[in-house]
Amino acid sequence: AHSCSFTEGNLLFFFLITVDESELLTVPDGWKEPAFTREDNPKGLLEESSFATLFPKYREAYLKECWPLVQKALGEHYVNAALDLIEGSMTVTTTKKTFDPYAIIRARDLIKLLARSVPFEQAVRILQDDVACDIIKIGSLVRKRETFIKRRARLLGPKGSTLKALELLTNCYIMVQGNTVSALGPFSGLKEVRKVVLDTMKNIHPIYNIKTLMIKRELAKDPELRTQSWERFLPKFKRKNLKKRKEPKKKNTKKEYTPFPPPQPESQIDKELASGEYFLKERQKKRKQMEEIKAKQADAVKRRQEERNKAFIPPKEKPVVKKKASTEKKIDIEAIKEKVKNAKKKKLGALPEEEVKLKMAADEKKKKKKNKKAILFS
Repeated sequence: AHSCSFTEGNLLFFFLITVDESELLTVPDGWKEPAFTREDNPKGLLEESSFATLFPKYREAYLKECWPLVQKALGEHYVNAALDLIEGSMTVTTTKKTFDPYAIIRARDLIKLLARSVPFEQAVRILQDDVACDIIKIGSLVRKRETFIKRRARLLGPKGSTLKALELLTNCYIMVQGNTVSALGPFSGLKEVRKVVLDTMKNIHPIYNIKTLMIKRELAKDPELRTQSWERFLPKFKRKNLKKRKEPKKKNTKKEYTPFPPPQPESQIDKELASGEYFLKERQKKRKQMEEIKAKQADAVKRRQEERNKAFIPPKEKPVVKKKASTEKKIDIEAIKEKVKNAKKKKLGALPEEEVKLKMAADEKKKKKKNKKAILFS
């Protein structure tokens, strides 16, 4: 027995050495997890589970129409569904026949997606094994409402082009509604969708992430690159702060703290004492004031006169630039002679000789016709 266990250990060790680690980590192409059937859980569930969710008023009419289809889809998995229009809620519950314990979780996700304006044709895909959903809350990620609306519109793109590109790259259905983004698809795609949505709300444009996803998609086709790092192929975008904080025109600089109070400002009497005006008589004070007023008036008159004289100052003339004499061209005498001959042949106002002859012949024919008619009638 001891020797047998030793040989088994050696064989296992030899197998681990020969098999490459990359083969152990990768999943074979086309592999799918086997479906969960009644044979896996023949006795069913012991307890009844239920989930309920509210829906907005504007979804009531659509849910009324598609509710029979919802009940039929959930009935295949032995899950009951109830629609309460008074409370505005949807409820799903397990039954005694329910054998799949995860069916109630999928039913819960189905009613959540229906409440978030996802159409039934897309929402019913959540009942498949290889499909999951993710509801991303984006309402609390941005403070200002205006900024939130702009970034949400950026996620959609012009005429929904950005969202469509993201759907094609991730193989997910994405629905932007209100303060949430609902995504439906494979697990790997949902991970990428969440990253793009959160980055967009952090003011990173979705086109950068879309470019990265396109490169990853091309790299995944190469089997040699599957086990290697893709960092060298992926683009690295640097953030640029284009708008810098505007500095105020007036900067309030704090003065250095001193324990001593500022000096007391001088009064009018102190100023007069310093200049000596305090000791002058009233007549002398008035005379000094009048001299100051006359000096100001003289300055104003001088300034006014200068402004008036500006209109009479002639503008500066531009210096005349003498043009260089143009080089004389050689005159072609023979060409001038030919022109004169042609002019003599064609008299001004007169028709050419050929046209005159044709006109004369036409006039003679007309005269002959008139003469014949005159002879017949006579």
